[in-house]
Amino acid sequence: MERLKDMGLKRSFFLLSLVCLIAAFLLTLGVYLLCGRIADRYPKGGVAIGPGGVITKLEQPSQKELQIVLIIEAVQLFSAIILPAGGLGLAGLLFYRLKLKEPIAILQAGTERIRNQDLDFSIPEVSTDELGRLCAAFETMRAELLKTNRELWRQAEERKRLNAAFSHDLRNPITVLKGGIKLLKQGKADEYTLDRLESYTMRIEQYVEVMGSIQRLEQMPVRIGRINCADIRAELKETARLLAPGLDITLAAPDGGSLWIDHGIFLTVAENLIGNASRFAHRRLGLTLTVEKDTCQLTVEDDGPGFPPRLLESGPKPFGKMEENAEHFGMGLYSSNFLCLKHGGELRLENRPEGGAAPTAFFKMIKA
Repeated sequence: MERLKDMGLKRSFFLLSLVCLIAAFLLTLGVYLLCGRIADRYPKGGVAIGPGGVITKLEQPSQKELQIVLIIEAVQLFSAIILPAGGLGLAGLLFYRLKLKEPIAILQAGTERIRNQDLDFSIPEVSTDELGRLCAAFETMRAELLKTNRELWRQAEERKRLNAAFSHDLRNPITVLKGGIKLLKQGKADEYTLDRLESYTMRIEQYVEVMGSIQRLEQMPVRIGRINCADIRAELKETARLLAPGLDITLAAPDGGSLWIDHGIFLTVAENLIGNASRFAHRRLGLTLTVEKDTCQLTVEDDGPGFPPRLLESGPKPFGKMEENAEHFGMGLYSSNFLCLKHGGELRLENRPEGGAAPTAFFKMIKA
């Protein structure tokens, strides 16, 4: 049977048909001979010519015996027709059960699951004949469809993550621009405010160009440049003032020296951390910028409730809520962590012993 399963369809059908026809003809011959022997037991009638021309009249069959003989002859005739035809039918039945039934059922079940958008299954190896190869091709198609679907899902998730980061990271620069426009309307804007508006406008323009040219966050470029510490200090102070109004802000940062960092990435992370702290702080927000060898660190402390334990254990996740009813969905921390990693550093989430959150962003400084 196993050899027959691996045999080609034409050859297996021919073999089954030949075997069944031979069996049918043998059975027909057996029926014919058996019926002949039974018929010989009944008188045929007529005369018999013996030696010397002696004519002997044979026994005539009765009406009943004549009917039996006719029935026997009919059985012989019909067996010669029905048994070969039945042999062919049996060959077709065996061919279907041995060669067609299982692969057709497998293909039908697979087609139904694909129709229901379920690709998480596999087609077993049935045989090496034509239908077996068809099942193998079907399995290859299913695997390719599953691979394509997973790739499309991954691309959709990447686009969703990219769009979320894009919209989130634009929120803080827009807030700064709104603050500058407010000062302009009030007539309180000075040259520094105008420079700030121009700087943030150019930064948003560059950010939009970058995000429009990439397909996923991992493709975001890192552009290292030399930035004066005094400029970074002034930007941090102004950013905290605009994003955390009403809070007592303290800033500790070096006045001299310079940093070799991606200015846009640093400010985006700083704005995210300051924006997060402003949402949960009660009265105080502290910024600390330190430089150690080839690394600069930015710590943003607040006196709020601090990070929940599960966030400290698992780290920031995209679209992960910190609180069930909070408007903050964790995209800022996730984006900041990603940008720190892109810059060769990391984002560490900690809580202060006296209460409040104290995340620290690390940036590896590389001279261009």
